[in-house]
Amino acid sequence: MALEKKITYDYEVRTEFKHIQERQKTAIVEDGKQLSYSYKRRVLSPDMDVSSESDEIKGMASALWTDEVKAAYAAKQAE
Repeated sequence: MALEKKITYDYEVRTEFKHIQERQKTAIVEDGKQLSYSYKRRVLSPDMDVSSESDEIKGMASALWTDEVKAAYAAKQAE
């Protein structure tokens, strides 16, 4: 009867500016059965510094946030 805390992440890409939504699930598991869970979300936008983020987020940002996407996002923010 050992309790275990499991943290998992999933990601979604939204909007024409390729915002990365991260969802963290924290689950409490006992003997393989989930007893409880909660979610936390955050959104990363193309103007953010992701150098201290996980390799997974860095890879997604590098692939999705092209110079064109960054410029379009900056232009939209300036409106």
